[in-house]
Amino acid sequence: MKNIVLNKIEYKLIKDYKNAFNLEETTDKYTDYFEDFDYIVGDYSYDKLRLKGFYRKENPNRKDYNNFENIDSYLTNFCSYECRYFILEKKKNEKNA
Repeated sequence: MKNIVLNKIEYKLIKDYKNAFNLEETTDKYTDYFEDFDYIVGDYSYDKLRLKGFYRKENPNRKDYNNFENIDSYLTNFCSYECRYFILEKKKNEKNA
């Protein structure tokens, strides 16, 4: 697993399906909106990167649509068939443990 830093926040690349992860494109799309999420999923649809945030099940901000346990459903129902995608997991620290 590769460590990635986006906007001074450290993530682990936990899934890189079809070599989807591109640091430059991800950095360009990443905004402070994603800093609160425990996971970021990036998928390519029509060669354009889309990012979506997800929470761990114990996170009080979690809803059904952004529950990481539903990631397979998201990839199946809201992403292009067999698209390239990656998953970043925010590194746990005292603040977000």
